[in-house]
Amino acid sequence: MAVLNHLEPRKVFSFFEEMCAIPHGSGNTKAISDWCVDFAQKRGMEHYQDAANNVIIIKEATAGYEQASPVILQGHMDMVCEKDPGCHKDMEKEGLDLAIDGDWVLAKGTTLGGDDGIAVAMALAVLDADDLSHPRIEVVLTVDEETGMLGAEALDVLPLKGRKLLNLDSEDEGIFTVSCAGGNSTVCTLPVSRAAFEGTALEITVGGLIGGHSGSEIDKGRANSNVLMGRLLEKLCRTSALRLVSVSGGLKENAIPRETVATVVVGEKDAALRVVSDMDAAVKNEYRVTDPGALVKASEAQVSQLPMDEDSTRRVGAFLCCAPSGIHAMSADVPGLVQTSLNMGVLSTGTAEVKAQFCVRSCVETQKEMLVEELICLTKQLRGRVEIFGDYDGWQYKADSPLRELMVEVFRDQYGREPRIEAIHAGVECGLLSGKMPGLDCVSIGPDLTEIHTPRERMSISSVRRVWTFVVEVLRRSR
Repeated sequence: MAVLNHLEPRKVFSFFEEMCAIPHGSGNTKAISDWCVDFAQKRGMEHYQDAANNVIIIKEATAGYEQASPVILQGHMDMVCEKDPGCHKDMEKEGLDLAIDGDWVLAKGTTLGGDDGIAVAMALAVLDADDLSHPRIEVVLTVDEETGMLGAEALDVLPLKGRKLLNLDSEDEGIFTVSCAGGNSTVCTLPVSRAAFEGTALEITVGGLIGGHSGSEIDKGRANSNVLMGRLLEKLCRTSALRLVSVSGGLKENAIPRETVATVVVGEKDAALRVVSDMDAAVKNEYRVTDPGALVKASEAQVSQLPMDEDSTRRVGAFLCCAPSGIHAMSADVPGLVQTSLNMGVLSTGTAEVKAQFCVRSCVETQKEMLVEELICLTKQLRGRVEIFGDYDGWQYKADSPLRELMVEVFRDQYGREPRIEAIHAGVECGLLSGKMPGLDCVSIGPDLTEIHTPRERMSISSVRRVWTFVVEVLRRSR
């Protein structure tokens, strides 16, 4: 049963709801890519689909705009799939359960995927409309943006004639993003050995955290559950004989992890429980403002595999305690802008290894390289290995931007005020695409979205309406 069919702009929300019925988490994008291709085929539009599942759809200029420069509308099809602990939805196979709360659209128990489903919906609505005036429209819909911009990296830009790109992957109405950080995914793997050890098995949880986007919310002072677990394991090692069985936390490298669980075997149960209790009190105090629900708890557990030996336990503990994390530098040029950071987003344990996945970001390439070198140095000292995936360039500010000037003019006329022009610490695909398309003029905008990458994500209905009106007018004036 349709939930959004009465909302305006009707076509935008209709396409968004159709999209939400199709699972489209990062790495699971074939179905949503095929849906976009089917859209183009039904309308007889020129289109391209590559092996990575990226889609390009082209609509020729309307009458009077044949000589105008083409405009690229760009966004990504994939979403971050997070859900509440009590939610049993299989996001690999099931669509979202949409709901409306006042001016907000949300998904019950899960992320909404407004980041960046609303870009897809708006782009398709432009292509579908027969009452809009516009130059040649080139819609570029990429995949796996949330896992390192892998789709944009694989994209063949040869079919594209445009050099003006309107990216629809921002989350704050009235803010024009004109520069962003580059980044990569750095994966550190430590080999471990296992051996029998007598003691009491405990399951330790660091949780109750808010989490959030590791770029745009890295400056909010929120706790990282993986980092806190490393701190706790080091304290436990100094207090009681301890062997680590497993540790896991976080779901996405670019989301600040909200919960981490470790199974350990301890020689002195009471001493270990006191350390856990002390740590619980410490994090409740330290994060009472930014993470008021923070908790650390332990309970007796059963283990189905041998614990790691002493050497492996100490190496993993040392890595988790000493690995760099969080903000490393603020910009000296742009007040309040995070310049360089990294996020230990995912921890996982296999039979013979522990993996830590980091999202590394910086708008200064050499500082991005510096953080990777720190991780390499630490990991090699602990006899591990490092792999780097999805490295992408930052997007440098252009002093001369005709597209930005036009958008400022339209914004001023529509809103009666000036937009904010900003650089951001989060990554958007404009940087990578600019590297592929010399001379590309980019601006990123979007409607109001709150708490993206978490089950609390919401999208403003009225903001979507205003941004749609804005996009339509920008296209109309793009002669």
